[in-house]
Amino acid sequence: MDPTVVDQLVTAAQADAAWAFERLYRHFAPGVYGYLRTQGAEDPEDLTSEVFYGAFRRIRSFTGNGQAFRSWLFTIAHHRLIDDRRRRGRAVLTAPLDHGADTCVGGDVEDDALASLGSVQAVRLLDGLSPDQREVLALRVIADLTVEQTARVLGKQPGAVKALQRRGLAALRKKLEREGVTL
Repeated sequence: MDPTVVDQLVTAAQADAAWAFERLYRHFAPGVYGYLRTQGAEDPEDLTSEVFYGAFRRIRSFTGNGQAFRSWLFTIAHHRLIDDRRRRGRAVLTAPLDHGADTCVGGDVEDDALASLGSVQAVRLLDGLSPDQREVLALRVIADLTVEQTARVLGKQPGAVKALQRRGLAALRKKLEREGVTL
């Protein structure tokens, strides 16, 4: 989506335009969901809803353009993820998370199967990285944040983000080469 359109949508959402909330959600929700899923959120759909509920509740306090909105949204997602991990750390889990389960219904079966397979493989590959590397790659690739935005979200220096990204990509490359997949 064009950055100026996102700017206009944010302005309209700040004026309580429901249609703008909906368009912002449709545009950013898949990336937020993907980020939360790759980070091991127990219920990424529910957490995505919490992120947008919090963002839309506080949207009037937001200042900045569309890129800043993306960064702000993923900062909220990061904080909700940390809260989710803390909650899970205190709670007793009754069943492990099944990364292969996909509750989406509808669409073309072949497309759905290929998309699910790709998601499962991506999560499996990312699971082999350190938590910091996985988080940096999720924010840079899935959320499409800049190095500076990723650094702000994680509270790290841009140089540290670059190093984590470089090491994470190198680890992924080695893993893929061992499995016979070339880049």
